[in-house]
Formats: sequence, structure tokens, C-alpha cells
Amino acid sequence: MLRAAFQSLKSKFGRKVTLDSSTIDVSQFKVVQEGDAKILFPNKETVFYNPIQQFNRDLSVTCIKAWDELYQEEQRESRELKSKNKKRKPIESNEDGSDYDTIKRRKLNEDQDSVAVSSKDHSTRPYIKILEALSATGLRAIRYSKEVPNVKTIVANDLLPEAVESIKRNVIYNEVSDKVVPNLDDANVLMYRNKSKNEKYHVIDLDPYGTVTPFVDASMQSIEDGGLMLVTCTDLSVLAGNGYPEKCFALYSGVNMAGHDATHESALRLVLNLLGQSAAKYKKTIEPLLSLSIDFYVRVFIRVKTSPIEVKNLQSNTMVGYMCSGCNAYHTQPLGRQQERTTKKGVKFTKFSLAQGPPVDRNCSYCGSVHHIVGPMYGGPLHNKKFIDRVLRINKEEHKDDIYGTRKRIEGMLTLAKNEIAAPFYFTPNSVSSVLKFQVPTLKAVVAGLGSLGFECSLTHAKASSLKTDASWDAIWYVMKKYCIDNNLVNIEKMNKNGNGYKILTNDTIGQTEDWDKKISFEPNEYSGRFEKLRKLKIVRYQENPTKNWGPKARPQ
Repeated sequence: MLRAAFQSLKSKFGRKVTLDSSTIDVSQFKVVQEGDAKILFPNKETVFYNPIQQFNRDLSVTCIKAWDELYQEEQRESRELKSKNKKRKPIESNEDGSDYDTIKRRKLNEDQDSVAVSSKDHSTRPYIKILEALSATGLRAIRYSKEVPNVKTIVANDLLPEAVESIKRNVIYNEVSDKVVPNLDDANVLMYRNKSKNEKYHVIDLDPYGTVTPFVDASMQSIEDGGLMLVTCTDLSVLAGNGYPEKCFALYSGVNMAGHDATHESALRLVLNLLGQSAAKYKKTIEPLLSLSIDFYVRVFIRVKTSPIEVKNLQSNTMVGYMCSGCNAYHTQPLGRQQERTTKKGVKFTKFSLAQGPPVDRNCSYCGSVHHIVGPMYGGPLHNKKFIDRVLRINKEEHKDDIYGTRKRIEGMLTLAKNEIAAPFYFTPNSVSSVLKFQVPTLKAVVAGLGSLGFECSLTHAKASSLKTDASWDAIWYVMKKYCIDNNLVNIEKMNKNGNGYKILTNDTIGQTEDWDKKISFEPNEYSGRFEKLRKLKIVRYQENPTKNWGPKARPQ
């Protein structure tokens, strides 16, 4: 059935038929412009389009440009290094006169012919091959072809014949048939078929309706070494909600922080763990360049590299968490341990072993409630700050508001992401204060208090008025207790003796193992100074609801 539909579309829009935008009756469609693309939508909605995700598409264009710069620089450095080694190392010849180094270099140059050119040639020799596996209208693919330099080919794939018909119509209307190739196929079948032919992509964009899980394995085998993968998951009711723990585990092999303020960060870490585990099966590793919780979905940008040695780090970069069901304090536990050792001859090596744990008892040491186990999930950094700098520079210097309508929001969200500290998860002082039953202190006061004890704090892009910190929960509760008592914000005698707030405020073990009583202060310090400097920046930090009934749209019928 799909084959018949494809043949029908092929006969209508095939290469043998010469068409241009003048052959399309524009009056039969609604024209929507986004970026440099103009998309024709039928009056009856048969193809999925959500204008709210312009931020997603604007950001994706910017990140691909940043990756392009990074990839070219690495290729250039690799060529320079090989050139130096060629001059230093004498060529060893075989008995028949052939030399292995020459043959190897020749083959490498042939394999990388589309990439291994001088930086001057890149402006005239496009090399980037992109797969948009779930293209719908083709809007994203067309924008990539018009807005991203050095694009050679973009495969705009979809399973629905109506979608592919829309893609072909929009490709013709935008006059990008030299770069964008519409394709009717199952995304996994397409990627596995190309893998069997050793045809790979530099960039793979996976933006499904719902979970990305079914497409991860095929994409990991279809991406070039060092390539960029862009992944969206819109099923936050599963990834970040508290109603489907069994489905979350089935799809992502982990449990989220259901009901906790940091549940959206746990969603990001579950997705990254899924990607990392899938890559490791093929001796590949992932490097998160940018990981964002946006509106009603999560979006991650990762580089995929072949490196069996780096795969060994997967265990220690994977963690489980223990979340208190009463006060929401959390503790993390890596699944592996790395130790740097030295042999008797002075050679350094890394010893991989099992981690020691657990870090907590069955019941919370602060309020006595039971712990819930979350994860396993990715435990490393969510962002690459140097990559974010590239994205921010491109967004500022190359993009204009009339083309990139969400440019200001990209600047604001990525500025917050760049300044996040690497510690996992965050907490909201509002929630902590509700446990202790007293008025919420200012963020400045909380940061100053933790800073006086030597702990860093930052904002998070994922939730307003929330803090990421490298402080332990022992320090967090100590600071909050101290602020509460010093300012006479609560009458402990009148509190419910069975409440979690009373148990924490009367828990004398909190902070007793440290010399914090001599250090604690809520006066401004260098830590709170850096924090306030970021808060005073005039940037668009969080999304405001742009339309009535705003949110994810239903599937087209």
C-alpha cells in the first residue's frame, strides 16, 4: 500500500517532471513564513505543524551552524597533525614496493573527500548530509537548506503519503529541490537500509510526536563519527510526570523524580542515558552539547563519537538517586568508580571498579520519611559551555529578529544554561520553605548563606526561582533553618509534632559535623555577587504562554 502511494507520488513529482513554483495554485493553501522558508498548508489540516515550536527550529539552525564550525576546525587540526607526522615519520615499504602509510592516507582522504578540504573551499564545496527522519511539512528541512551554510543534501522523510506530498510541494515552492530530497519511508527502515550501504549522515534530527525511543538504535548506526544528533521528546507526562512510572521505565529504562521540583532535569538525564546506552553498544560515546527543558518537551543536542576507550566511562557517568518522599531531599550514587593509579614503572592508568553505596539509609536522616529510588540516568554535565558560546555568538552576530523571531529567547535560555553549575538537579526555595512552614527567603539570601559556607549556586533554565548548587542537603537544611530561626519566622512550639518541618527544625544533627556556626552569614559575598550579576541581565529567561489553549497540538487526522 505504501509502495503504491509512493509510486503515485513519484509519477506526480518525480525528477522527470520539471516543475517550479508557478505550477502551484497558491490560492488553495495558507502560506506561512518562518525563517527563510515559506510553507504551503492545505486548508484541511492533514499534516502536523505547530507554530509554537519555532523556538525549536530557530535553535536547531543555530546549533547546526555552531557544530559546522567545530567540525571543520577539528578536521583541519587533524589534517595538520597528519601532515606533521608525515614529515617526521619515514615511509616503510612492503616487499612489493607498496607502502602501507601511503595506501592508508589515500583511503582516508577518499573517505573524507567531502569534508577534508581546506577552509577556503568550504564556501563552495558543501559537505553536510542531514536526515530529518520525521519531516511532516518539510519546514525544518527547507529552513536547513536555506539557512545553514555547507549543506549538501537533506533527506526529508515521512511515513505519511500526505506529508510527503506536502514536502514535495513545499520543496518546489521554495526552489530547493537541488538540496532537499523528499522521501516516503519508515524512518528506521530508511536508516538501516542506508547503514547496510555504508551511507551515513553528519546531522540526524529526530523530532517525533511523543517518545524518540523507537528511532534511537537506527540513528546511532547511521550517523557519521563526530556527527550531531538533535533529539526531541514531547511525552513529558511519562518523562516528567508521576502517573506512569512503569511506562517511563519501559521506554527509558529508568524512573524519573516524580513530584519533585527537578523532575524536568531528571527527564533530560533519562533521555541522555537512553542515548548513551544505545551508543555504547556500537563502541560509541555521546557528548551532550546542550540539553534543554523547553515548554512541553525536552530537546538535546549531542555529538556521537566512536571511542571504545571512552565507553569505559559510561558506568561512572550513570547514576541512581534517592529522593525523600517527605522533604524531597535527594542524594545521588554513581554506578561505577574510577581511580587513577600508577604502576611500579611510573605508568599512570585508570582503574575501573564497582561503586560503594548506598549513600543513605532506608529512611531520610532529616525528616524520617522513606526514600524512593530514581534512575538509572545520565550523571555527567548537561552542556558544553564552549559550544554554547559559539551558539550565542552566531545568534547575536549572524541572526536578525525579522528572520529568527525567537532570537531573544535563545539568548536568554542559553545564557542561563551556560551559567548552570555542573551539579545534578536543583531545588526551589519555595518548596523548601513550605516544608518548614515559614515565609520564603529571597534567592539572594539563600545564595549568600550557602556561599558563606563555600558552596556555589546558579539559576537553572528549567524552572523559574530555582537553584542549582554543589551543596549537600545537610548544608541546604542548615542554611534554611538558620535563616528561619535568626529571623523568628516560625514558632516551633506551635508546629505539628508529626510534620516534616518540625522534625527538620528540631533535628540537632543537621550541620553538626561541620564548623558552619562560625562561617554562616547572610550578608552579600562573592558568591551572591556573581549570582546577582546574572539575575540583573536583561534577558528573556522563560517562556510566556503566547496563545490561548497553548501547548502541544493533537495529531492530525
